[in-house]
Amino acid sequence: MATNRTFTMLKPDAVEKGHIGAILEKISASGFRIVAMKLTQMTKEDAQTFYGIHKERPFFGELVEYMTRGPIVAAILEKDNAVEDFRTLIGATNPADAADGTIRKMYAASLGENAIHGSDSDENAAIEGAFHFSGREMF
Repeated sequence: MATNRTFTMLKPDAVEKGHIGAILEKISASGFRIVAMKLTQMTKEDAQTFYGIHKERPFFGELVEYMTRGPIVAAILEKDNAVEDFRTLIGATNPADAADGTIRKMYAASLGENAIHGSDSDENAAIEGAFHFSGREMF
């Protein structure tokens, strides 16, 4: 059963380029309500844990370095069909393949620096949200 909450993270490249406001406006204009949000810096240990599913992949070290190079914006979003609708809004992981008007098409520079994360399932949304907003019942 689909939940009405998802997790997102504006990645260091989007923050560095000053896209926070524009991306949050696009999220809000698409019907999502921000129920929790914070600007934070991931430690190396945080990034290794959060992206642990990729630890055997050749890009893992680069991913950890990228995600710890600057601040991120972590947020819990609410809307009916949140996970699926948000994945549509952000677009394909590779911005070259993303549909026009999606966040990645508009703000991502490359596959490696793709501006934003969106949970890929209700289960992962709950896990990822709890990772960044510990001690709070967000789901």
